[in-house]
Amino acid sequence: MNVPTLSKYEAQIYAVLRIVAGFLFLWHGSQKLLHFPPSEHEMPLYIVAIAGPIEFLGGILIMIGFLTRWAAFIACGEMAFAYWSAHGLHAVLPIVNHGELAVLYCFLFLFFAARGSGIFSIDHYIATRDKNP
Repeated sequence: MNVPTLSKYEAQIYAVLRIVAGFLFLWHGSQKLLHFPPSEHEMPLYIVAIAGPIEFLGGILIMIGFLTRWAAFIACGEMAFAYWSAHGLHAVLPIVNHGELAVLYCFLFLFFAARGSGIFSIDHYIATRDKNP
């Protein structure tokens, strides 16, 4: 029996995953840098100055698919640092220390860094434009 699958749409689904993840991530940076949307927590200056630009600019770059591997690699590292500096000190398990989002972003961005931007991206447009004069 032949079961229909979504595998024929894998490239498109990956692109949507990258776009949505970048879009959601940029708002974490916007919250730190632009205070929009308003945050319930006061952030230390070093987090605003370091994490804010990585999240805002990194989220935009990942979303539009430009320099995706580098942006995702840096964002992955930032999320690993965020987990161990803010969550991992309280308890090891993410379900206990409320660090699940940091862990998910970390590994999602590691996957993006390894796989690249895929279709629907500026990186893809540049690569295909150079091959087809």
